[in-house]
Amino acid sequence: MNPDHLKGLLTKVQEGKIGIDKALKELKNLPFEDIGCANIDHHRHLRQGAPETIFGSGKTAAQILAIMKKMNEKKTNILITRLEADKVPPLKRAFPKAKYHPQSRALTLVSQPIQTVGKGTILVVCAGTSDIPVAEEAIVTARMMGNEVDHLYDVGVAGIHRLMSRREKLFEAHVLIVVAGMEGALPSVVGGLVDRPVIAVPTSVGYGSNFGGITALLAMLNSCASGIAVVNIDNGYGAAHVASLINRV
Repeated sequence: MNPDHLKGLLTKVQEGKIGIDKALKELKNLPFEDIGCANIDHHRHLRQGAPETIFGSGKTAAQILAIMKKMNEKKTNILITRLEADKVPPLKRAFPKAKYHPQSRALTLVSQPIQTVGKGTILVVCAGTSDIPVAEEAIVTARMMGNEVDHLYDVGVAGIHRLMSRREKLFEAHVLIVVAGMEGALPSVVGGLVDRPVIAVPTSVGYGSNFGGITALLAMLNSCASGIAVVNIDNGYGAAHVASLINRV
């Protein structure tokens, strides 16, 4: 449940505009609601400052739609990640205002204004064009969580002058998410330049010895630069969530 909606509900009870029984009816499914295929955590927004995210991969369109309907009843903004394009049409028919982001494979439904809670800008930096889908997942997620987001694309270490020509953006950011595949060197470079937290995201982009992102993951974990945290392979969503928590401080 959206915290603002809950405050409004309690205020109406306090002012005598609605009765306790009606308020209880709205609150009866907190903290979670069992709909058979899922237990929807309506309480997460109150606990963590962001509503539950729907992981689209592996779910049928019917299951996703059922979850969306229940979340929408609670006036919750909806983010679906890793959603295959063939599942989008039935969701769009039910919710015409939903927006599909094909590069990130994310779908968003904004029913309530997204309040900016971040204190600064989250900058998403990616090494190559092939890393953009993971970077886009981070961007969509961070914006849904109430952050100002900027990006720098295709500034990998194979042409380091591309990064250095945009260094002002690096220095202005409050938190940085750095996405890279291949040998995963870019977060170390960025981490050696800035005095802000850097969240490194290894991607599965690369040739054979990249081992599906393991090479980049190990390189980032072994970085000689300080101030770098690492999330799992291709986990743009997780990086954005951590960045958002940092950006609120």
